[in-house]
This record gives sequence, structure tokens and C-alpha cells, in this order.
Amino acid sequence: PAASVLCGSPGLFGGHVQPPPHLVQQQRSLSLHEYMSIGLLKEAGISVPAGMVASSSEEAYAVAKQIGSKDLVVKAQVLAGGRGKGTFEGGLKGGVRIVYSPEEARDISSQMIGRKLYTKQTGEAGRICNQVFICERRYPRREYYFAITMERSYQGPVLIGSSQGGVNIEDVAAENPDAIVKEPIDIVEGIKMEQAVKVAQKMGFPPALVNEAAENMIKLYNLFIKYDASMVEINPMVEDSSGIVMCMDAKINFDSNAAYRQEKVFEMRDWTQEDPRDQQAAKADLNYIGLDGTIGCLVNGAGLAMATMDIIKLHGGTPANFLDVGGGATAHQVTEAFKLITSDRKVQAILVNIFGGIMRCDIIAQGIIMAVRDLDLKIPIVVRLQGTRVDDAKALIAASPLKILACDDLDEAAKMVVKLSEIVSLAKEAQVDITFQLPI
Repeated sequence: PAASVLCGSPGLFGGHVQPPPHLVQQQRSLSLHEYMSIGLLKEAGISVPAGMVASSSEEAYAVAKQIGSKDLVVKAQVLAGGRGKGTFEGGLKGGVRIVYSPEEARDISSQMIGRKLYTKQTGEAGRICNQVFICERRYPRREYYFAITMERSYQGPVLIGSSQGGVNIEDVAAENPDAIVKEPIDIVEGIKMEQAVKVAQKMGFPPALVNEAAENMIKLYNLFIKYDASMVEINPMVEDSSGIVMCMDAKINFDSNAAYRQEKVFEMRDWTQEDPRDQQAAKADLNYIGLDGTIGCLVNGAGLAMATMDIIKLHGGTPANFLDVGGGATAHQVTEAFKLITSDRKVQAILVNIFGGIMRCDIIAQGIIMAVRDLDLKIPIVVRLQGTRVDDAKALIAASPLKILACDDLDEAAKMVVKLSEIVSLAKEAQVDITFQLPI
């Protein structure tokens, strides 16, 4: 999200290096469709355009008639930035289209619904559009950018505003950082009217509208706190031709750690917009992030998982995923973890690195054996276990007829898994089948 680009020390203005695209997509926060976010704004008493969502072209026609305006906007509901400049499979250009009749709304919707939209952010994968948001067209006199995000360098929330709205704010930040206003908020004391007024003035709202803009900002801040948001982005916030301040678009991200407290919001999650593996991981209560390497990793503990990925990289391999099974994983969860790892076709070998503290190594060994047998895995698996009941675990692995390579030393295990993945990769290139025999 743009708001995260606008903050930070060093931030965009201090030679900030963008992470690789596959990691940018993987922020662990819930993102809602625009029509849902607009609904939350409306509930909070913030002025937004009248609009309704439709899941078919006929429904779009009915909704357009119901809104009753001749000038309408049809917006593809896809969780990706850059919709306006995107292209649909089928050739339709632009995920945000102005239409002048219910019939035209039906026609444009039929070219959006059920098709993938490709934008700068989705890449080649695209995102499926299952719904469109149809809203009245408003005529802004001026457009502004406004966002609230959590920012580490301020140790809390910060308001971000700019007189340049309705455009790629990242470009504004790169070309003219002075055009962006920042106002940190003390999370304990909360937002003060004078802070919101200061931001509205610096953003360039006309004097007659400064208080109204500030009131909208306060309502947005209260919504940000109430729903445990990590970001609220309004692009654009406008001075409407009728002389009122309106939020024309809304993007809200929510902190995934607050899921237990924000059930209403998290029930709105649209899994069709996410990697199916993420849904599988969530159901099994696993922390999983898909990457683009060839070595699957199954580790307990986030720190150990990061170290394992680093050591694979150190020995010339590339991790296919981050996977933390947590401290209390069951044999069933280990099986689910293997299913997740092997659902990625690029995986050529698997490294299991478990440090048994709370977790017993023998339970993990049972899970590994069960998974390898049930899934009929053909790729090599290197297992490094240390800690509680490690000898029992080794005995279980040794007694099983399965080809699981046990290793005590993490460095050796990483070297071995990298070599094995290279062998599998070469065999695939040569279209040769290989089977692994363990030495006696």
C-alpha cells in the first residue's frame, strides 16, 4: 500500500530499497474490497458516494436503475492497486469505468465479472473479478490524498496528507516529497481537533471546508483505532462540486493479530483474491508464506525458520516457502504442512528443521512419517531434529521403510538438501526419473 511507502525511516526519501515483488504481495494483513471499506466509512458517519455492489451483469443493471443517476461509475472489485490502468482478460481496458446508463453498466459489468484483471500489482497471475461496485458519479472540484498508517519511526499512528490526490501517490513521494504532510498521533491521548485542522490546512483545503475535512479525518482515525486497522487510505478525498468534503475511494488493511477481536471484519475476507495456499495454511493454523525457490522448509518458530532460509541461501539454494508450524504442532498439522509445501510444483527437496522444546521430536517424526506415506512423496526429505525426545524420533525414522535422510548438524543438512534439489532439478531437465536409495 502507498501509505507504507510514504513513511518510515529511511522511507522512500532516504534511498529505500523496494523488496522483491513476491515479498511485497505477502504482507500479513487483511485487505477488504472497496465496497466493504466504503460501507464501514458510511457506518462511521463519513460522507461517501451512494453505491451498491453487484455479482452479475443483470444485477448491475438493476442496481444502476435503483441508484437512479444517469452518470455512474463501475469499479471492478479486485484486491490490487492500479485498477484504473489494468486490463481484463478479454481485452477490456480499465477496471474503473464511467457509464451513462443502466444498459451501459450491464454491458461493462459483463466484461468484468468472472474475468481476471491484470494490473501493475497483480503481475501475470492477475486477480479474478467476481463483483463490481456501482456508484453515483460525483464531480470533484479538487482532489486530495489522505491516509492513516502505523509507523515504527513515530511509534504509533501517523496522518498523511497531500494536495495531490487521485494520482499515484508513490510518484508524488518520489518526485516531490515536500508535497506530503505527516502528523504523528499519540495513541494514548488520541487525535486532537487542532492536529486534524493543521493537516487539512497544509493539504490546501479552502478555509470554509477545513473544519469539515478535519471532522472527516477524526472519524477516519476513530475507525482506524476501533477496527485495529494497520492502514486507511483515501485516494481521493475531495471537495465536491456541491461544496462538501467526500471520500471517493477507501482502502483499509487490518492487523491479522486482531482477528480474534474483529470477527465481523475478518468474516468479510474474500479468499478468491488470495493464494489458495494461504487459506489452507489459515485452516491448519500454520504460518506460511509462498516464495519462488525450490527447497521446501518446515520449521518450528519464526526465528529458526528465517535462519533456516538464510542457511539454504548461503549454500546456494533457494527456499520455496517460509513455514513456521509453531510450538505446539500436532502430527496432523505436520501432515497439512507437507501438503502445503508439496502443492508447489517447484519444490525439488524438503528440509525439516525442528528444535524440540515445547514440541516433542517424536511427535514431529510421527507426523513426518505419516505425511511421507500418505502423500506418497517421491522427492528427497532431509530431517534435522534436536531437543526433547530426539533419540525416540531418530529411532522412529530409522525404523520406517521411508527414504528420509536424518542429519544432526544444520549446516550439513542444508548442504545436503541443496545438493539433492540440484540432482532432482537436473533429472527433471533431462526428463529422467530418479529414485533415492539410503546407504545401509
